[in-house]
Amino acid sequence: MTDAKPSSPGFEIEPETAADLQRRLRRIEGQVRGLQQMIADQRDCREVVTQIAAANKALEQVGFLLVSAGLTWCVEDPKRSAAAGYDVSDVQKMFLKLA
Repeated sequence: MTDAKPSSPGFEIEPETAADLQRRLRRIEGQVRGLQQMIADQRDCREVVTQIAAANKALEQVGFLLVSAGLTWCVEDPKRSAAAGYDVSDVQKMFLKLA
């Protein structure tokens, strides 16, 4: 993995929020590995679907938390967020992609 800079400007996330997002994503990664094993073990379809729904919900929560952080940043520092290419309408569009 490289430490390449993003090609487009990003918004700032509080370190605590970034850590929470990373924790949640690691947990989801574990859920997905568990799903792979469930399929390999030919577990009951209902159990697998239940776990898929749980992983999907967890991923949605990561998205909403990220958008929430972006909205907070845009509202708290509108000039700086606009200069970085984000305004409230951009964050609203991101929210609608998740909804």
